[in-house]
Amino acid sequence: MIAKAPVPGRVKTRLTPPCTPEQAAGLAEAALTDTLHTLSTVPAGPRLLVLDGEPGAWLPPGWRVVPQRGGGLDERLAAAFAHAARLAPAAPALLVGMDTPQLTAPMLAEPLSAVRRAGVDAWYGPAADGGFWALGLARPTEQLARRLLLGVPMSTPGTGAALLERLHGAGLVAARLPELTDVDTARDARAVAAAAPHSRFATHLRSIRLTPEVTG
Repeated sequence: MIAKAPVPGRVKTRLTPPCTPEQAAGLAEAALTDTLHTLSTVPAGPRLLVLDGEPGAWLPPGWRVVPQRGGGLDERLAAAFAHAARLAPAAPALLVGMDTPQLTAPMLAEPLSAVRRAGVDAWYGPAADGGFWALGLARPTEQLARRLLLGVPMSTPGTGAALLERLHGAGLVAARLPELTDVDTARDARAVAAAAPHSRFATHLRSIRLTPEVTG
């Protein structure tokens, strides 16, 4: 998993306004916690958090933390795969972001099961805004990750399409994961909370004194 520590003013800045920086950071922490706990229940080998910042009480047991390598997001994503390849050589690796607290364990456990993995080289989780929330490689190496990710324009409506083009251009068979909504805006936050009403994220969103822009 790749994430930023939920520090006010450094995370979820597109939520401010209508949220304050502290409220936005609280939502980020809730999303991060939900995602970490979900991933903790998915059968896997080593669990690695590639973090920008310092871990807090939100970090569950069983996770190894390494700092993000500097540079653009494409470079940081490639470096995360390099960390995973060194930690578990020859094992599949799935990279997930922190912005999809509605993620459930079955969304990953079934497509990543040993039976379903046969013949699959990569996994791609599309985001509703045109980006992607997950990328997996059956045989990750730093060289392959850099080939796939470096130069892909990040945080644009065409990011996911560009990544898929790289995957296909490399001759990889990519399995598609469910499409999810990243939490970037207040509208996204409402949609994600509705999709996962019992999540920490939804509970925290309900606890905020909402403005008309948030409640819609």
